[in-house]
Amino acid sequence: MKIVIGEGSCGIAAGAGKVHSALESALGGTQGVDLGLTGCIGMCFLEPIVELRDGETLVRRLVRVSEKDAEVIAAAAVSGDLSMLDRLCIQPEDEEFLDKQTRIALRHCGIIDPTGIDEYIACGGYEALKKALLNMTQDQVIEVIKTSGLSGRGGAGFPTWFKWNATRQSPGKKYLICNADEGDPGAFMDRALIESDPHNLIEGMLIAAYAIGSSEAFVYVRAEYPLAIVRLEEAISQAKSRGLLGENILGTDFSCDITIKAGAGAFVCGEETALIESLEGKRGMPRLKPPFPAQKGYKNMPTNINNVETFANVPWIILNGGEAFAAMGNQKSKGTKVFALTGKIKRGGLVEVPMGKTLRDVIFEIGGGMIGKSAFKAVQLGGPSGGCIPADLIDTVIDYSAISATGAIMGSGGMVVLDETTCMVGVARFFLEFTTNESCGKCVHCRIGTKRMKEILERIVKGEGKEGDIELLEELCLAIKDGSLCGLGQSAPNPVLTTIKYFRNEYEEHIRSKHCPAKQCRNLLRYVIDPEVCTGCTACARHCPTSCISGRLKQPHSIDSDKCIRCGMCVSRCKFGAISAE
Repeated sequence: MKIVIGEGSCGIAAGAGKVHSALESALGGTQGVDLGLTGCIGMCFLEPIVELRDGETLVRRLVRVSEKDAEVIAAAAVSGDLSMLDRLCIQPEDEEFLDKQTRIALRHCGIIDPTGIDEYIACGGYEALKKALLNMTQDQVIEVIKTSGLSGRGGAGFPTWFKWNATRQSPGKKYLICNADEGDPGAFMDRALIESDPHNLIEGMLIAAYAIGSSEAFVYVRAEYPLAIVRLEEAISQAKSRGLLGENILGTDFSCDITIKAGAGAFVCGEETALIESLEGKRGMPRLKPPFPAQKGYKNMPTNINNVETFANVPWIILNGGEAFAAMGNQKSKGTKVFALTGKIKRGGLVEVPMGKTLRDVIFEIGGGMIGKSAFKAVQLGGPSGGCIPADLIDTVIDYSAISATGAIMGSGGMVVLDETTCMVGVARFFLEFTTNESCGKCVHCRIGTKRMKEILERIVKGEGKEGDIELLEELCLAIKDGSLCGLGQSAPNPVLTTIKYFRNEYEEHIRSKHCPAKQCRNLLRYVIDPEVCTGCTACARHCPTSCISGRLKQPHSIDSDKCIRCGMCVSRCKFGAISAE
């Protein structure tokens, strides 16, 4: 029997490290029971997760485990009486989270031990690299990727084979870069992939390096991902010790090294030319294109850049054939896509589905729908570069063209679910604040335009909006899109444009009625006490910081709106639900 603990960042944050230590103490070196770890299986909403395995067979999956459960888990594993664990076992409806997915990039995540190479090799790891190096030419590798229809999973959806081929055909020393600078709020796909399956990334990069003729590769990963960096460093060292990385890989004349570069966390460095500038030791600012990186990239040499998820698909494609990958998805977008599902959703975590599924499939079938009683309102897709897709477009197909037609973008895969309590003007303001802060400042339209948009949105949520603000926002959006140098500025208006397009009435109500329909904008709230419900217990008055609540004991109270600072303390103290915001 083996006890395996999920120790991705999500599991560790939920207490998996403490569970591991408690299990070590409880087992005390007991013979016949091994203790191991794995990465994130994707069910972040159930962490910490502990599995009992008999060989390769999953015997029990235990969820929301605490260190207090260690003794009973150890006792059950030793005695074989697994009925002791019934209260900790995952519920059938939560199993649907995995059952309804199709996993290619995530196929090993939460299954193997990411800290060792042997389990990766045991499940077919590095066989694709052997096949490519020993049995395929560079052209053949690129042709398989072309057949697969694999497009860049970092957001743009550009054909992967085309970038590889363009780099290979350009004269000069070739460089390969993995973009792991995952900066979208709510996105954690790349982090989880590296933490849970680092050798898959290495193998995918080596196949790409062979295809383009590169002997030097980099992983540009944000420094805020310390666990991912540690596990990738370990994996690189292990691969070198087995002759799978470095000089004369697998006895061939192909040599390639991989170097990790920890970025400082600038969102703009997710743009490939800004990333290259940072990698060269300069300030991360975008370059004018053309020339494109495939022509002149790192050190002005031909450079190919793909993100983590793109490389993670490559070994599977080489082993199973391009046709097998292309058979998943639809005519416009092939294969699968990984999403980080977060927000007001019952089952949040990592999701991988074939292209061609709908947003409804992901949010309601896999994610289980909304938390609480509030209805689904919108989904924010693509991070600060994306947009908000409303409830009446929930059956939008997941492919690059269909998502783009809504005004949003696929992006790297951040999917934030919003309910009726979400103010859409506030959402737009949040993302504009983010892009304003993250603008590198190189071009005026982005540096100044996003700031002006943010100022207008801040006025609106404060109740200081005026007629013409919506039209001015739209005008600024179009100017910033047209005038910005890189993708950050060109896409920064998307959250504003989509919220105006689908939720214009909310903007108008903020401006004309000085009212927030979602009751989230503090300056636009008015707290009132229902005299039919108020018991006169005085709890609200006693805790009001401005003494704006008056009334006699056991008599209905009232609030002086002129003195109220809208802190919400009265609502939190009222046990009878007598106070509400209007």
